[in-house]
Amino acid sequence: MEEKIILKNNLRKYRDIKGYTQSELAKIVGVSRITISNIENCQFSPTAKLAYVLCLALDTTFEEMFYFD
Repeated sequence: MEEKIILKNNLRKYRDIKGYTQSELAKIVGVSRITISNIENCQFSPTAKLAYVLCLALDTTFEEMFYFD
């Protein structure tokens, strides 16, 4: 049986470091709060563009933000 590969993230960690709420970060990057929540809970994998914008907004790199477990 094939394993499902899930893109995990440290979004909440870096959002907390910057002091942003989900709503504030969502407004900064141009998505809904629900999208931020779904990414944090690994229910949604962001597009490459959104992942890049999140990293820019949170002053981190893709490698620090996203990983496979």
